Amino acid sequence: MTIPHEMTAIDPAAPGGPEVLQPVIRPVPQPSPSEVLVQVAAAGVNRPDVLQRLGLYPMPPGTPTIPGLEIAGTVVAVGSAVTRWRPGDAVCALVAGGGYAQYCTAPEGQCLPVPAGMRMTDAAGLPETWFTVWSNVMDRGHARPGETLLVHGGTSGIGITALQLAQEIGLTAIATCGSDEKCAAAVAHGAAHAINYRTQDFAAATLDFTGGRGVDLVLDMVGGDYVPKNLAALADDGRHISIAFQRGPVAEVNLGLVMRKRLVLTGSMLRPRPIGFKTAIAETLEGAIWPAFEAGRLAPVTDRVFALAAAADAHRHMEAGAHVGKIVLAIS
Repeated sequence: MTIPHEMTAIDPAAPGGPEVLQPVIRPVPQPSPSEVLVQVAAAGVNRPDVLQRLGLYPMPPGTPTIPGLEIAGTVVAVGSAVTRWRPGDAVCALVAGGGYAQYCTAPEGQCLPVPAGMRMTDAAGLPETWFTVWSNVMDRGHARPGETLLVHGGTSGIGITALQLAQEIGLTAIATCGSDEKCAAAVAHGAAHAINYRTQDFAAATLDFTGGRGVDLVLDMVGGDYVPKNLAALADDGRHISIAFQRGPVAEVNLGLVMRKRLVLTGSMLRPRPIGFKTAIAETLEGAIWPAFEAGRLAPVTDRVFALAAAADAHRHMEAGAHVGKIVLAIS
């Protein structure tokens, strides 16, 4: 196919509200020797995109100013060192930026095949959450079958993915949500128990559900004043995994409790990690999780699809917090 020199993209000139997300014309990026060029069919919308729009998420050097951390589409060109992918291949990919556009480059190793029969708008919502959840729950949290996992934001993209991972590897998952309706949705998507944090003390409810033992892992996106409650909800030898801090990066930690329970506090940021690290996760996911999508044991949960030109509405929808699963942009 003929690749144009220009494309439509969302590339705000300055930080601001959702209204800054307007279509503009930008040059089509060129793949490096180890990259592929993807004609983007769909791009996932994630919380870091909102933070980037607000000017609150420092981007790694060399990252495109165009937001978007995950895409699905068709490979249209490959770099000279690419060995696996060929033009015409359907892929979804984790990218450092550039997803809100008609074309996007992606490192060869961060691409995964679109599972057979899956819509591009569903595949686009897989990479960011699955890379994040796997690397934190499995690699940093060392989750083992039979353990218990407390997931905050149980109906977010990360939350739903964590519940699906729990089902696939044999964890008992407890979710916190902001309404009874969302609690019901979390249970429908694999939570053994869901706690409405607006009406219950989630730490007390977690201890009650586990018979006073507590959970083995907490996947925390909240930070701030949630951290002491998370530690209280952990069992002996529990692991606290931080992946975001919506209520602030500073928390009070009772070191006596940490020592008495032998707790581990860890966390990570995915975006600045090197390509080799992300490639290793992609290889693991393709072997451990992608067969579950192929077999139908797992299915993407897409809340709503917006057109690229309606990216502002997609961000408003995310900030409203009513979604269950992933928000996606369809790119014509």
